[in-house]
Amino acid sequence: MKVLIAAPIHNILKEALECNAYELVYNLNITQQQALEQAHQYVGIITSTRLMIDKPFLDQATQLKFIGRMGSGMEIIDQEYAIQKGVFCVSSPEGNCNAVAEHALAMILTLNNHLVKSYQELKKGLWLREENRGTELEGKTFAIIGYGHTGAALTRLLIPFGLNILLYDKYKTIDPNPAYQVCDSLAPIFERADFVSLHVPLQEDTYQMLNQDVINQFKKPIFLINTSRGPVLEPKMLIPSIQAGKIKALALDVWIEEPFSKMNPENKNIFDQLLSYDNVLLSPHIAGYSFEALYKMSNVLKHKLAQFLS
Repeated sequence: MKVLIAAPIHNILKEALECNAYELVYNLNITQQQALEQAHQYVGIITSTRLMIDKPFLDQATQLKFIGRMGSGMEIIDQEYAIQKGVFCVSSPEGNCNAVAEHALAMILTLNNHLVKSYQELKKGLWLREENRGTELEGKTFAIIGYGHTGAALTRLLIPFGLNILLYDKYKTIDPNPAYQVCDSLAPIFERADFVSLHVPLQEDTYQMLNQDVINQFKKPIFLINTSRGPVLEPKMLIPSIQAGKIKALALDVWIEEPFSKMNPENKNIFDQLLSYDNVLLSPHIAGYSFEALYKMSNVLKHKLAQFLS
């Protein structure tokens, strides 16, 4: 019984699989074509974002019984078709939500206090204080769009900062709490937000949900953070919105195409331009990639796959 391991996993999951007589085939750099050619060999797959487990793939995977997704984002799997084929699909967003939340907060504090900019200036022999005066979070209005595991984790981290927190989720009922305000629509966010952080899955109704028309509805310049999925932002609106002052700061851990080798020329050009701005901070999709998250995600999958590990 072979299981393809196409993403890093912790020993806690490795040992649980091996103890149940699974043969683990590690190929962290497997291509889509290679996986498609080998799909018929596997009863299980553990992956992250490397593979698209679509209908053609599932048709080739004649022995497949389960798919474990390290992290969140089930858009990589045709779940409806997988269920029809009797394939059990699980993800582990509980495992890396705190890592993503901490990363988002780190990006916010870094930009708000000009830490990268001032550090680069110091290396050039420039001691600039007035030019790097920071902005405090206290008293500002922070909107979180999408209140799943990560949105909830970021909310917990933000509460001690004395912010006015607005929460919006199109699909989830959020329990009331005096520490935040639950919004029935985006209207209060358009009116009041200083910060907007996106924590939504990639699906049909979230694809480029933040486009130029939406950005123009914000009454104040916003600090925009996206640690969810790159395609929920319209890339071509970013540079004009920064230049017009609609986006006063931008923090992105994800991009519409990843990594560099997969970027088309237009999106690569936008990405390169963003790198030149002092009020932009980019990271290579590492928000949920902490050492602790590797253990937590593996442990979550171990428990969710319990029916196959007994």
